[in-house]
Amino acid sequence: MFQSFETTSNPATGAPRLAALREAIATAGLSGFLVPRADAHQGEYVADCDNRLAWLTGFTGSAGFAAILPDLAGVFVDGRYTVQVRAQVDPAVFTPVAWPATGLSDWLKAHAKPGMSIGFDPWLHTVQEIDTLRRDLRGTQITLVDCENLVDQVWTDRPAAPAAQAWAHPSQLAGKSAADKRADLAADLRKDEQRAAVLTLPDSIAWLLNIRGADIPRIPVVQAFAILHDDGAVDLFTDPAKLTGLEDHLGDAVRIAPQDRFGAALQGLPGPVRIDKSSAPHAVQMYLTDAGTEVALDRDPCVLPKACKNPVEIAGAEAAHLRDGAAMVRFLHWLDDTAGDGTVTEIDAVTRLETLRAETGALKDISFDTIAGAGPNGAIVHYRVTEDSNRALEPGGVFLIDSGGQYEDGTTDITRTVLVPGGPADPDAVAAHTRVLQGVIALSRARFPKGVTGRDLDALARFALWTAGQDYDHGTGHGVGAYLSVHEGPARISRTGNEELRPGMILSNEPGYYREGAFGIRIENLILTHEAPPLPGGDDREMLCFRTLTHVPIDRRLIEVDALSRAERDWVDAYHAETRKRLSPLLDGAAHDWLLRATDPL
Repeated sequence: MFQSFETTSNPATGAPRLAALREAIATAGLSGFLVPRADAHQGEYVADCDNRLAWLTGFTGSAGFAAILPDLAGVFVDGRYTVQVRAQVDPAVFTPVAWPATGLSDWLKAHAKPGMSIGFDPWLHTVQEIDTLRRDLRGTQITLVDCENLVDQVWTDRPAAPAAQAWAHPSQLAGKSAADKRADLAADLRKDEQRAAVLTLPDSIAWLLNIRGADIPRIPVVQAFAILHDDGAVDLFTDPAKLTGLEDHLGDAVRIAPQDRFGAALQGLPGPVRIDKSSAPHAVQMYLTDAGTEVALDRDPCVLPKACKNPVEIAGAEAAHLRDGAAMVRFLHWLDDTAGDGTVTEIDAVTRLETLRAETGALKDISFDTIAGAGPNGAIVHYRVTEDSNRALEPGGVFLIDSGGQYEDGTTDITRTVLVPGGPADPDAVAAHTRVLQGVIALSRARFPKGVTGRDLDALARFALWTAGQDYDHGTGHGVGAYLSVHEGPARISRTGNEELRPGMILSNEPGYYREGAFGIRIENLILTHEAPPLPGGDDREMLCFRTLTHVPIDRRLIEVDALSRAERDWVDAYHAETRKRLSPLLDGAAHDWLLRATDPL
């Protein structure tokens, strides 16, 4: 099993750890300290040794941060985690803060006194974060001070840094050689009159060099920093032992050095040097400016070409989704056959689904810890089942399962909400599931002009819910990598999605609805952005649309058919017909028969 079910959070540890941190803050001559979720590479997922926020507070969500003052400790989380944070932190010592509704600067203005100095580790905050916070605190007499990491000083049993072996990702799966990628990006640097670009995102480095690794659970990357020069050479900073055997693959133009030499290398660079203010640690800018090097604030050069998948990567994604879809059908058939007596638990479901994915013979890892929420647990958006929280699937209840696989040819992410057999469905759940489905359909059918962003499309997925006075507190869609991060920038479909959608981008389409204490609903498919064919009578302008990659039946028992328009019913029937066509050759026996029943027309 890739996933474990142990409880990794204990609210009781919060008070003594917070007391030790406050003592370290006082010893350093500071008034407070910021504790982000992020590591030095600014990834969403972090190694155990970098999981400082969880160690201190008990909160294990994938986004958030804490601000520690002498008499107050705020834990900032977004709408996905409002239920989870209350269950995981000690309310006697930590105060949950709704973020971004309440920003850090506003919170500090309200609770920190003039003259206070707030410490931060410059490796764990981006250039943009610190610049924005300092700007917002002007005139308050509250100062930010870069310092050593004070959590690390009191974390006496901190795990060792990861040292997993890396491996080559073949060009026949990447669709382009690493040498060609380096040459193309170097040409862009020369065009922009930049001498080098600093790369701090592990998935950017993995994509550029066609390597993969196992330093981070679920995300096949190597923790490293890199400098791409305008001649196409790369200086790669990581533990050299991780790259043993990759010398020929990397070639002479990739020079390997231990990670502790990264700072000195930055100080020796001629400028201008490109850094991405949204992902580069503030410490990188400090090294460059201290050396007098001109800094060019510009996007990580790997981000956009990595997001726009090439034809080989798209073909790989399609193959991975077919394989994964067949495994999902086998799982849903098993669930229908076994869950009706009330003995199947959330852990049983997670274990069974991972086993079926592994039986494909192609699974490298799951793409994130499976979210398997029965009944009220489904209302916890990023719920992770543990031995303590494990709940049985009740007949007639709703079960939400959000999961994915990492395959060499692609990364998958799918959510289905299903009726547990053995009892009638809650009418409120059926109505909510139908509205969520209408949102999925609206986004799937969208045609839009070139230049449109995810923010422009987000309301399509919410409209049916809005008409019923309902909504959800997470984005509608995120980018997905090619055997890389299941959450990939820069594009997203959300109110904050300002990136233009381009052909080749793979995004999730996952509206939802959550009723705390009762149920959670989410339907998720992955969709590929591509050029739309012209329509008779249409304008002479470039248009884009989406093609659905995920093909797994949607539970017809939770669809209020009369609430759907004719066009919506036609979409569901066409989707199910295509699902049947694609998956039938991969299934046999009872699972095949289940697929035929599950894809019958509405």
